[in-house]
Amino acid sequence: MAAEKSLYAKEERRLGKKPAGERVDIPFLTLVLLLLGIGLAMLYSASFAQSEYDTSYAISTRYLQKQAVCAAIGLAAMWVLSRIPVEFWYRMAWPLYGVSILLLLSVLVVGEEVNGARRWINLAGIQFQPSEVAKFTMILLFARLTTKYGRDVRQFRYGVLGFGGALLGILVPLALEKHLSAIMLMGMVAVVMMFVAGTDVKWLLAGAGAAAIFVIVYVSFMGYAGDRITAWLHPEQDPGDTGYQILQSLYAIGSGGLFGLGLGKSRQKYLYLPFQYNDYIFAIICEELGLAGALLIMAVFAGMILRGYWIALRAQDRFSTVLAAGLVTLIAVQTILNLGVVTNLLPSTGVALPFFSYGGTALAVNLGEMGIVLGISRSRNRPKRQEHSLGIGSA
Repeated sequence: MAAEKSLYAKEERRLGKKPAGERVDIPFLTLVLLLLGIGLAMLYSASFAQSEYDTSYAISTRYLQKQAVCAAIGLAAMWVLSRIPVEFWYRMAWPLYGVSILLLLSVLVVGEEVNGARRWINLAGIQFQPSEVAKFTMILLFARLTTKYGRDVRQFRYGVLGFGGALLGILVPLALEKHLSAIMLMGMVAVVMMFVAGTDVKWLLAGAGAAAIFVIVYVSFMGYAGDRITAWLHPEQDPGDTGYQILQSLYAIGSGGLFGLGLGKSRQKYLYLPFQYNDYIFAIICEELGLAGALLIMAVFAGMILRGYWIALRAQDRFSTVLAAGLVTLIAVQTILNLGVVTNLLPSTGVALPFFSYGGTALAVNLGEMGIVLGISRSRNRPKRQEHSLGIGSA
């Protein structure tokens, strides 16, 4: 049987084909491209009124054009990264982690302030958000530490202090930037990765309690965060200011009904709903496509996420498994938080909807990260291997 498989693989190579185990996972790729295509279409629908307003009615595709360029860059990155061996990412974990911390700290010095927050760096006229890179490098480092610690991860020294120290290296600069949404997002992804790594559940529960205390203290000292909590609980008390955005979002969702008003026929996007093409784009989706369309898009997200976890479980080594699981979890947590905010199940967090919300850095990085998952999927049919056999797992 082994000889037959070897002969079959040789024949495929002779014909210019790749063995099944070396091809990317087509279902996962299809779902990612489907989300990207729908996302661009909905972005144009949600943003053309704002674009015309911002350009004195000269251009209706201002935001779509920028997003499309970043989508092209992201697709190129996805193709390139899908072909990079996983051993490269293991070796680059610490260097990239260090670079991301330097970028986060540089924001405090040379960063540009947008809407009261200093989180962006301007590179040749292009706004770049270092926190998007930091999310990836944290996941990458956690995957390396998981492989390095092995069974020792159940010990407090490794499973808590080891991961916690690495996480703080990213969270401290984010706290100085007052980037609460990124802190919360990365904290949630870190907990999932620690659980996958094998950290004792009692330490995770203790960490969750500490995080809850931190959020309460943070909100108490940061006035704008406290306003978000008030707007979440009682938006009707201040419909003209703090509660305005969430009320307009709920109006959009409610007016969509079961099948929606029709693609492009939203009323709330005509400057009633702020950031209708960004954090609140899902409200426009609900208004135009209705409950049926919204559920269909949610099903595509769920399918992509589940397929991503399927790839992670069938990866060739532990490092690949944890890396793929972390990248997919990042998309999953972002999606859940965004949908929760738009429907007022959660207070406003500023977390965008992957592949849909306007934001070039986030889109390009997300596509690149999915390229890494696709690269890991190439080995899904190969036998499991010991990390040390290819230099993975060493200190």
